[in-house]
Amino acid sequence: MKALFIGGTGTISGAISKLVIEKGWDLYLLNRGNRLDQVPEGAKVITGDIHDEKAVAESIKDLHFDVVADFIAFKPEHVERDIRLFAEKTKQFIFVSSASAYQKPLSYYKTSESTPLSNPHWEYSRDKIACEDVLMAEYRKNQFPVTIVRPSHTYGEQKVPVAFYGKNGSWQVVDRIRKGKPVIIHGDGTSLWTLTHNSDFAKAFAGLMANQGAIGEAVNITSDEALTWNKIYDCIGAALNMEVKKVHIATDFLVSCRPDLEGPLLGDKAACAVFDNSKIKRLVPDFVATKRFDEGVRESIEYALARPELQKPDEEFDRFCDKLIEVQRAARNTFKESF
Repeated sequence: MKALFIGGTGTISGAISKLVIEKGWDLYLLNRGNRLDQVPEGAKVITGDIHDEKAVAESIKDLHFDVVADFIAFKPEHVERDIRLFAEKTKQFIFVSSASAYQKPLSYYKTSESTPLSNPHWEYSRDKIACEDVLMAEYRKNQFPVTIVRPSHTYGEQKVPVAFYGKNGSWQVVDRIRKGKPVIIHGDGTSLWTLTHNSDFAKAFAGLMANQGAIGEAVNITSDEALTWNKIYDCIGAALNMEVKKVHIATDFLVSCRPDLEGPLLGDKAACAVFDNSKIKRLVPDFVATKRFDEGVRESIEYALARPELQKPDEEFDRFCDKLIEVQRAARNTFKESF
């Protein structure tokens, strides 16, 4: 079996690449070659930029695939290009969408593939919805063999998952916990959230590849483990052998202070994320997510602590947290003193 991954070295796609190689697939990766150290042994790299449609068409002119998967398509014009490139080149095209595309706010706590797609808070999610619309229209009109996959919050050993962070990633949140500094959690920290380890995601994704029952379908792939944000941060603290000093701040107030958080928080992490995974289990009967979050995040923490190059400080984010915490404390004290 032959597959082409567009990307193939990221948090999600890297784990899938490794697994399908182990399963004996003939795997090609189309990317710009900037992360060759992340390419699994046995994969063939086609060096190129997917946005250069003419060059890509030339590079694959003699190739045909059982599966093509695009991990880096974010806008409708990207999938329109993919349709032109791969309609006659593959038996299945897998588009990686996002569970953030589901309606916000939710009308029911549990999300299934029949939950409406609508996100007024995040352009990223609306673009993913538009991509899905293009692909499904092509499926209905011309039988383009699309499968849509909707991941939620997926992480691996190279990524410590937190609710929000600054420009340098999540390390500064980890560092605040290490130093005993308070950490901001949106809302009251009791909303439920699902985190999926990339090794588990890869098992389900590989089961969808060359799966004729998945053609024309949209499928969630997540763990069945749903934790509160308070518990998520407690797991991170336990991996660091530190008690997490939590400061809860209303999501609306956080977004008013940092408008760029509207999408990631109001459009995603502030909502409950509990998923009905019956569809992926029907399509891939042996799929079960087996990596508990406390286990997975401990591996992520150990990975980061062992690699100083990943420990990128973010003074701006640190000041933002300190200032916001102080403003809330001062407001509370002022209120108390007024009575």
